[in-house]
Amino acid sequence: MKKVVTLLLVLAMTVGLFTGCGSSNKGGNADNTPAAPSGTETDSEAIPEGSAADIKVGIIYIGDENEGYTAAHMEGIKVMATSLGLSSDQVIEKTHIGEDESAYDAIVDLAEQGCNIVFANSFGHEDYMIQAAQEFTDVQFAHATGFQAASSGLPNMHNYFTAVYESRYVSGVVAGLKLNDMITKGEITAEEAKMGYVGAYPYAEVVSGFTAFYLGAKSVCPSVTMEVQYTNSWADMTAENEVAKQLIANGAKLISQHADTTGAPTAAEDAKVPVVGYNVDMTLVAPNTALTSATINWGPYYTYAVKSVIDGTAIAADWSKGYVDGAVAISPINESVAAEGTADKVAEVEAALKAGTLKVFDTSTFTVNGSTLEELIASNADYEKYSANVSDGYFHESEVISSPAFGIIIDGITEK
Repeated sequence: MKKVVTLLLVLAMTVGLFTGCGSSNKGGNADNTPAAPSGTETDSEAIPEGSAADIKVGIIYIGDENEGYTAAHMEGIKVMATSLGLSSDQVIEKTHIGEDESAYDAIVDLAEQGCNIVFANSFGHEDYMIQAAQEFTDVQFAHATGFQAASSGLPNMHNYFTAVYESRYVSGVVAGLKLNDMITKGEITAEEAKMGYVGAYPYAEVVSGFTAFYLGAKSVCPSVTMEVQYTNSWADMTAENEVAKQLIANGAKLISQHADTTGAPTAAEDAKVPVVGYNVDMTLVAPNTALTSATINWGPYYTYAVKSVIDGTAIAADWSKGYVDGAVAISPINESVAAEGTADKVAEVEAALKAGTLKVFDTSTFTVNGSTLEELIASNADYEKYSANVSDGYFHESEVISSPAFGIIIDGITEK
């Protein structure tokens, strides 16, 4: 069964690459608001110039090729190696590295093997990577989904993520159009337009993602609501499948996810409920119900970071890119399931995101307990911490630091 899943994910990722797609991410904490704004393009010190022939790259992964999140990072590494002409012996990969002391040991081993730059792809790796960065000052360290690089003061420590909330929003538009289609056909009423969301952990990264997804759906289906349940695991196929079933039993007419396996789409397929996936194209496991997936392409970052080492140029302390730079996308729309006109609407929304005329977290589009976010920041001490993120009418997600910071439950969304 594991090999079957592997093949499915490899095929899915292949499709994703040809369409500029990628995957998800891990981690994120409950509150990633920064101690001191750093900016997403803050440069560290320049790096001594090297050469592509001499470079050695190391990376530790939380999972393996069987999990969409890690599979996407692996594809990003392959894109980097191909584009920079690195041979296979110049890239050392370690899979199934936990968020514990074993992460430090794995990172140190890569540094001692001569890696010029070491990557880590899970939130819980960050503290161990910072410890290693303090000890190996001539090695560059880059951590996905973290938030401590700038505040650490270490010139060889870097954070990276993507503006995946943009592709979450677009995939939400696809979901909202499907709900409208179901309402128009009399399959559900407007009041029954409820979505279910299988979340990994109640962290800012997950909250940011499902909020963006909900706002995308709401932009075209104003009556939509959403129930979120957590598995408290990044990759647990059984738990994700069971949570999806529970959400459907609770009245969800459409399912989405921020979890790494095909558990939720499989449950949706069995129940004949439309589903929006994450990381990879889910039509291989849910051909009759999968609409699309929000995806990330990690290739641009890995290529940028390793090329910086080769060229001897500084690496940004925080890096986060979106549609404009090809770092996020959605997988091909399943035309046999999606509502008529979805592709045209998606093209319109993506163009607006690229042009900067559409802001995902436009504060005029949502409330929190009946108040606007600006009102809460001005009147409630619990929200004052978001003041650095909110201006010009929107929440500047991943612009202050690369890691998501939007950890607010807005009206229309319930957690269980």
